[in-house]
Amino acid sequence: MTDTIFAPATAPGRSAVAVVRLSGPATGRAVAALAGRLPRPRLATLRTLRGQDGAAIDQALILWFTGPKSYTGEDCAELQLHGGRAVVEAASRALLDLGLRPADPGEFTQRAFQNGRMDLAQAEAVADLIDAETTAQARQALGQLDGRLSETYAGFRRDLLHALALVE
Repeated sequence: MTDTIFAPATAPGRSAVAVVRLSGPATGRAVAALAGRLPRPRLATLRTLRGQDGAAIDQALILWFTGPKSYTGEDCAELQLHGGRAVVEAASRALLDLGLRPADPGEFTQRAFQNGRMDLAQAEAVADLIDAETTAQARQALGQLDGRLSETYAGFRRDLLHALALVE
């Protein structure tokens, strides 16, 4: 992946907090441009975000995650903004001005899969967890996300390979 993406991680609409996620090689540059400098990795840091014109966008908590130990396996960040529509739109405009592009639906998880941070069953579990409407559905998706289904498949694979070796 050569481009850097961003997307709201929270549902649209008015709220106390809105989270915007970033991932890709220009994430650090973008965060530093908005916040003045990069915060220490994995430490929530309060910073005033500013657009290219120097105007304040918001006071936000920033979380900076260096790859490959991030959700996507790339450099990532989360901007925890105040949830007003104007704030989220201003932050999005600033990210667009910095050359980032809006992520396609599921693209963060797709990058995590492509970078070996999760297998296909776990990637599908993310979608299942997002769509879960009952506690049972959520519990099943969490089990799949934890790798239980992948472990079951790995056991089947071992058994089949063993059987194939016996036949040979």
